[in-house]
Amino acid sequence: MLADADRIFTNLYGFQPWNLDAARKRGDWADTAALMANGPDAIIDAIKASGLRGRGGAGFPTGMKWSFMPKTPKPGRQSYLVINADESEPGSCKDREIIRHDPHKLIEGALIAGFAMRASAAYIYIRGEYVREAEVLFAAVQEAYDAGLIGRNAAGSGYDFDVFVHRGAGAYICGEETAMLESLEGKKGQPRLKPPFPAGAGLYGNPTTVNNVESIAVAPTILRRGAAWFAGIGRPKNEGTKLFQISGHVNRPCVVEDAMSVPFRELIETHCGGIRGGWENLLAVIPGGSSVPLVPAHQIVDCPMDFDALKDLKSGLGTAAVIVMDKSTDVVAAIARLSYFYKHESCGQCTPCREGTGWMWRVMERLVTGEAEYHEIDLLLEVTTEVEGHTICALGDAAAWPIQGLMRHFRPEVEARIAKRKGFVQVPAMMEAAE
Repeated sequence: MLADADRIFTNLYGFQPWNLDAARKRGDWADTAALMANGPDAIIDAIKASGLRGRGGAGFPTGMKWSFMPKTPKPGRQSYLVINADESEPGSCKDREIIRHDPHKLIEGALIAGFAMRASAAYIYIRGEYVREAEVLFAAVQEAYDAGLIGRNAAGSGYDFDVFVHRGAGAYICGEETAMLESLEGKKGQPRLKPPFPAGAGLYGNPTTVNNVESIAVAPTILRRGAAWFAGIGRPKNEGTKLFQISGHVNRPCVVEDAMSVPFRELIETHCGGIRGGWENLLAVIPGGSSVPLVPAHQIVDCPMDFDALKDLKSGLGTAAVIVMDKSTDVVAAIARLSYFYKHESCGQCTPCREGTGWMWRVMERLVTGEAEYHEIDLLLEVTTEVEGHTICALGDAAAWPIQGLMRHFRPEVEARIAKRKGFVQVPAMMEAAE
């Protein structure tokens, strides 16, 4: 369990004001210019040494990502930092808490990260539905400008840096980094082909890095406390603290900061008061938001909650949006609902996703009621492999993985529904033998 002294987000629940005066009392904006005086390369090296991996889902090493930006921008070209606050993954709600209760951590992090990457400005792209959160963020940015913390000679560092807040219009696809750049430029939110990658040609054709809110907000604290402190939390290659968003069938759903690699059972018992109806009532868990495959109860109860341990279970940490399902859950219907979400949110640019997500959802709907044939289960799995990995962005993968996870662990449940619809008392012996 994470010690209170090691917590980064000390106002996660909004017990204190979010404003600049309160933020300074919590340690934000303390000697920011001194941190920047170490120079961009030293900042990037410290982030690399901390082991920080992207908190937006992919888990790519943050310091390495920053190092891809050009050291000497070409004359007449600017570099940009884009902060992804388009938190639209079902189950994920951590960035919302940072923005509405601790926005100055994000703004200071934007300055330090932008300076490290030689960026002239940061664009914070916030989800359209986050109306009150956007109001707080606009006000916090204005506070920072009024106090001289951003803008010309930001925080007295001699570096000029601007921060802009852009409200999205509620499209899930704009959470993909290149679709976000298209949206920022006033175009339809559709992913771009890569290469070129954003670090070479991003926003307005200029070098750009896109990072998640949490990834940026923790940077100042890492620099103040030291990379070794952050790296000393969690398992190797899974270092640091992490915001977990726990929803579903627990006694106390919550957003909480804990150590990476905390065992699932400890996470739920300590912060959520256990599973509703007791641990014997646990059916399955989606550990990282709707796009990662579910994990059955017996596999996850003692699993470390980090990137590598969950990858070994053929799932993923994602954004650490932990969706807990007890035995009252209709797990087939739950995955069918996610299939509808991805069908609805597909931008339609790639044929496998445009056609495949709708087809998968329609088959899933029939599997919920058993109005399908046994062979359609294998056909559905085959289609998921034709969608997965064959689209410009990862939405096709996100649509395929929940279905693959369902069939990997709960195929007998799906087959039993077909058998019941056909009037069988139990699944035919030939189907059981196939298992």
